[in-house]
Amino acid sequence: MDPREAARLIDISAVRTHNTAADVRECVRVAGEYGFINVHSLPAYTSLVAELLADEPDIYVGAPVGFPGGGHRIETKMREAELLASDGVQEMDIVMNVGRFKDGDHAYVLDELKQVMAVVPGDIVKKVIIEINVLTDDEMLLAAGLVIESGADFLKTGTGWVPGGANVGRIEKIKGVTKGYVKVKAAGGIRTRGEFDALLALGVERFGINTRSALDIVRSHSIV
Repeated sequence: MDPREAARLIDISAVRTHNTAADVRECVRVAGEYGFINVHSLPAYTSLVAELLADEPDIYVGAPVGFPGGGHRIETKMREAELLASDGVQEMDIVMNVGRFKDGDHAYVLDELKQVMAVVPGDIVKKVIIEINVLTDDEMLLAAGLVIESGADFLKTGTGWVPGGANVGRIEKIKGVTKGYVKVKAAGGIRTRGEFDALLALGVERFGINTRSALDIVRSHSIV
């Protein structure tokens, strides 16, 4: 795998509280230079990302719904999804209502996911974030089942806002449930080439990695 091929598997982002328009512009610049597949920003900057990537058809515009906690009302998430679509989003990462899930209200969680995705045009890629660092293994696998049932394109393992490592062993368990049904985006705590390679070997289809670590991983692919 060459550096460009590695970059085509990685989403980079400027989604921290303090990120500015300048940070977003730099993220887009880096994506263009190295060929990262997606640039995520907070929703207020989605239209800017879409504008900056207008001449980059191979780099997608990403943004989150219900970020970072997932506890928004269903109607709020639906409206946010509609606005992101109108702003030019191409890939949407929807934070599951983790609290309601841990309450055992799985019917609510599934209904919410279906309602949010129902207002999103079919050509927009939909990823559901289940935040595995606050779930037990049993909860994690139950959540994976809900993501499959929701009709999402991807299960995303975390927001990156909850502390935790790369979770290679836990993601292997997720892949045992999701394989053939929904793709997996591994995100949160992935910092090294070894972690990237281990997750890739499990069949992970996409990665969310902070820009500095993503650059280190991509550059390492040019070292023979």
